[in-house]
Amino acid sequence: NIMSEKADIDFVILWVDDQDPIWIEDKNKYKGQQGNHTNNEVRYRDWQNLKYWFRAVEKYAPWVRKIHFVTCGQKPEWLNINHPKLNLVDHKDYIDEKYLPTFSSHVIELNLHRIPDLTEKFVYFNDDMFLNDYVKPEDFFSETTPKDCAVLNTIKMDREGIPHIIVNNLCVLSDYFDFKLQFKKNLTKWINPRYGKYMLRTLFLLPWKEFAGFYELHTPYSYLKETFREVWEKEEKYLEEVCEHKFRDDKDVNQWLMRYWQLANGNFVPRSPDFGKMYIINDDTTLILKDIEMNKHKTICINDSSKISNFEKTKSEVLRAFEKKFPQKSNYEL
Repeated sequence: NIMSEKADIDFVILWVDDQDPIWIEDKNKYKGQQGNHTNNEVRYRDWQNLKYWFRAVEKYAPWVRKIHFVTCGQKPEWLNINHPKLNLVDHKDYIDEKYLPTFSSHVIELNLHRIPDLTEKFVYFNDDMFLNDYVKPEDFFSETTPKDCAVLNTIKMDREGIPHIIVNNLCVLSDYFDFKLQFKKNLTKWINPRYGKYMLRTLFLLPWKEFAGFYELHTPYSYLKETFREVWEKEEKYLEEVCEHKFRDDKDVNQWLMRYWQLANGNFVPRSPDFGKMYIINDDTTLILKDIEMNKHKTICINDSSKISNFEKTKSEVLRAFEKKFPQKSNYEL
C-alpha cells in the first residue's frame, strides 16, 4: 500500500513537566490572578509513561511523517531531540507572544494549525492517549477527509468537568449550521452501521432542532488545518478573547469546536467508535491492563482522575503493563 508507506500525516502531542520548578513558579505567579476548578493538579501530574507513547508510535505507526512535541520549552531528559521525525515545538514558536505564558490547554490547542512545518492533515493526541495496536493512515483519514464518529449525545453535567466549554462550542456551531439541514444532507454519515449501538443516542436526540451535543470519544482526533483556519476566520474576536486567558475559563471554547465543525459540515468519513477506548482510571486497573496486554482497541486513553486513592500503586501497575508490551527502547530515546 503506497499510502501507508508515504503518509503525509503528522502527529501532534502536548506535554508539560509539572515538576519543573520554573514552570511551577510561573504558574503560581499567574494563578494568583485567577482560580478555576478545571485547573486542578490532576490536569498536570506526570504518569511517567511518555516514553511508551513514543515506543507505541514507532512500532504501530512507523509511517507518520513527523511528531510535533509541544511544550513550553521543556523536554524529558531521555528524549532524543535529534530524531529526524521529531519536531520540538515551543509555545512561542507558534502562539502570539501577547498570550504567553499560558497554562490553558485551550490556548495551546486552538493555535495548533500555526505550528511551523505542520502537514495539512494531522492527528492530535493528549499525552494520555496511546496507540495500542497497528494503525494505518486510512484509520485516521480517507484520502484528505478526517475519520470520525457523528454520534449525538447529551452533555454530562459536572462541576469538575467542562460542560460550560462544550456548551460554548455548540453555541458557536449553531450560528453557522442548521442541524436538521446538515443531518439530511449527510444522512449516511449520521445514520451509519459502523456506529452500531451508539446510533441509538443519535436517534433519541433527533427531535431536537439544534445540535444537542456530540459523543466524546477521547481518541486521538484527525484534523485539517483548513478547519482551524476557517473557524479562526469566522470567530477571530472570540478566539482571541479565549487566548487571553492564562488558565482554563468557563467562557472558553476548546479544540473540540474544530472537531464539531468538521462533523457539522459533513467533512468526515464514518469510523467505528470502538476504534478507541477511554478509561477513567481508579484503583481497579484490571480492564485497562487487559486492553494493553490484548490490544483490544487501536487507541486507548488513560484519563487521570481524583478517584485514585493510591496514585503510586496505580501508576506502577500501568507502567509495568506498558514495559511488558514495549520492552525495547525506541529511537526517540537516548
